[in-house]
Amino acid sequence: MKLGIDIGGTTVNVGVVRDGKLLSASSYPSFDKEHTLEETLGHLFSIIDGHIDGIDSIGVGVPSVVDVEKGIVYDTANIPSWKEVHLKEELEKRYNVPVSINNDANCFTIGAAHLCGDDGKGIFVGITLGTGVGIGVVNEGKIINGANTGCGELTWLPYNGRPLEYWCGKSYFLDRGATPAEFCERAGRGDGQALETFRQYGYYLADLLSIVVSAYDPHMIVFGGGISNAGRYFESEMLSRLENIFPFHESIKKLKIGYSSQSDAAIIGASLL
Repeated sequence: MKLGIDIGGTTVNVGVVRDGKLLSASSYPSFDKEHTLEETLGHLFSIIDGHIDGIDSIGVGVPSVVDVEKGIVYDTANIPSWKEVHLKEELEKRYNVPVSINNDANCFTIGAAHLCGDDGKGIFVGITLGTGVGIGVVNEGKIINGANTGCGELTWLPYNGRPLEYWCGKSYFLDRGATPAEFCERAGRGDGQALETFRQYGYYLADLLSIVVSAYDPHMIVFGGGISNAGRYFESEMLSRLENIFPFHESIKKLKIGYSSQSDAAIIGASLL
């Protein structure tokens, strides 16, 4: 059995996986931003300790630049004390099992491709829509890491005076007065402002997708993350604009777009590293 761990800004999701199937999963509060490196590692150890029995290997997804070979994570988002953490070494020393580390968006993409039954004969892209926006790319069944697990980091491109991530992530909603979940609840009640906010959000997502399709020409894109749960409110505008702005219409006709549970996919993806 394998242990998959998805470290996020608000939660740490952990699951036991056998043969690519999630047997059990648990969520825990993430790390306190004020805690030291030693305190955060202690918190992670305490979580793993409760799931380690019978585990043959550990895979971890982190919102960070990663040296995959050495298992070192750098400048981890939302964990200020994780400037340079030799995470693979720390975990292998404590648990005496093989450990693999990768970027969290890459883990989501690996897991989403597995859950979708991707045949590994083309390019599959995963996009996580949450506090930030992460992109992973699987080619012929294998994740493309790049030099620092950043092959998919397109959302740092400038767009309307800000990084594109701003327009496609949580900050877009917060600057309009509420969280994505609150806007989703209001949209469900037919609130006009919330519906318009999501319509405009779909417009921006279409521009992100046009960049993704131009860069990778995927056969499938799958969204995950909390904001993707509101897909029914932004999908129509997103698809309509994408069809209008992308010059190669045959590529868009063939493109499949889906949605997946980020926590389950990321856990499974981490276990498959």
